[in-house]
Amino acid sequence: MDHDNSGCQAPPEGPVLCINNCGFFGSAATMNMCSKCHKDMMLKQEQAKLAASSIGNIMNGSSSSSASEPVVAAIVDIPVNSIKPKTISVQPSLASASEESGEAKPKGGPKRCDSCNKRVGLTGFNCRCGNIFCAVHRYSDKHNCLFDYRTAGREAIAKANPVVKAEKLDKI
Repeated sequence: MDHDNSGCQAPPEGPVLCINNCGFFGSAATMNMCSKCHKDMMLKQEQAKLAASSIGNIMNGSSSSSASEPVVAAIVDIPVNSIKPKTISVQPSLASASEESGEAKPKGGPKRCDSCNKRVGLTGFNCRCGNIFCAVHRYSDKHNCLFDYRTAGREAIAKANPVVKAEKLDKI
C-alpha cells in the first residue's frame, strides 16, 4: 500500500522545536511545546480559571463558610490584567509564611561566643552546657563550663556496662 493512497500522513522526519522558540524540542502530546512551556501554559490557564471563578463568586455575593475563603480573597486583590503564574504562586506562600512567622520565634542576631562575645557565624562550637563558643573558648577549661562531665561519664559507663551477677545457688 502507498501512503498517498491511504490518506495517512507520514510522521515528521526530524524533531520538532518548541513553538515558543525556547530552544527545546516539543512533542505532539504537549501541543508542539517543550514540557516546561506546556506546564507553564497549563498553570496559567488554571490560575485564570480560579481568578475568574473567585471574581464571579464575589460579584454574585455568594458566601460560604469555608476555611479557604481568605486565601481566595488574597488572590483576588491582584489586578486581573497582570495575572502571571509566578506572581500568583508567590501569593499563597506569602500568606502561609506570615502565619508561620506569628507562631515561630523571631530570628535572633548573629551567633556570638558566650565568653568573649566574638562573632562566630557557622564555625561556632556548641558546648554541652548549651552555649556557643569560638575556637579559643571551645574547651571546658577555657570557659566556665557548668556541665558536670564526671557524672555524665559515670552514667554513660553504667548504662553501657550493666551489672551481670550469677546466682550463688542453683534453683531446684
